[in-house]
Amino acid sequence: MPKFFTARENITDTEIIIESEDAKHIKKVLRMGEGDEITVCDGRGIDYSARIRTIETGRVICDIISSRICDTEPGVRVTLYQGLPKAAKMDYIIQKTTELGISRIVPAKLSRCVVKLENEAAERKKVERWQKIAYEAAKQSGRGAVPEIAMPMDIDRIAEELKDTDLAFAPYECEQQTRLRQVLENAGDVKNVSFIIGPEGGFDITEIEKLKNAGIQTVTLGRRILRTETAGEAVLAMTMYGLEEV
Repeated sequence: MPKFFTARENITDTEIIIESEDAKHIKKVLRMGEGDEITVCDGRGIDYSARIRTIETGRVICDIISSRICDTEPGVRVTLYQGLPKAAKMDYIIQKTTELGISRIVPAKLSRCVVKLENEAAERKKVERWQKIAYEAAKQSGRGAVPEIAMPMDIDRIAEELKDTDLAFAPYECEQQTRLRQVLENAGDVKNVSFIIGPEGGFDITEIEKLKNAGIQTVTLGRRILRTETAGEAVLAMTMYGLEEV
């Protein structure tokens, strides 16, 4: 059954309103009509079975049949701080980590990032586009919430945020002792996990020092060095498995 998201204020006790591009998609692409049933999520973990009552210009009005808690959301919130990669790699990272259950993605402005966003307006434009990619990936994978794509941050702000997380770590190719598996096995009952992935050129040593000074541990992922577009989804999958979320 097709699934869509709508804002919580568009849901009452008896009806749901779907607007804009999704309404157009229902009418022109899926060619659905009155009486057809769809699933609508409020973005906060509640799924509604709904029947289309009316299709208008720019919106679809549905009657609620039933509601249930969406069981696809993990019990732990995971945030990925991703060093800005080249070309379309960020699109791929957002798609795949959304499918795997990420809660929040923060583009990281690190010293070895090839991509440099010129100003705040350029950053907002990118974030808006990335948020749409996360939305589509969340629909496709049956998520109960759409991951937040935050505004880009530098290493100083990231280090401050990481300090407030139940569990935070940084996969680092020069780390040889501490394995991710050890960190996850010793994590205990955590509700929030964060990790940071470097860009194509890896972390600068000063960035690693700032993370360590903030109490963030570095971990090794094994003998092989992963590409930046592979590392995020691999670490997320390992984390979900290690915390018994899959």
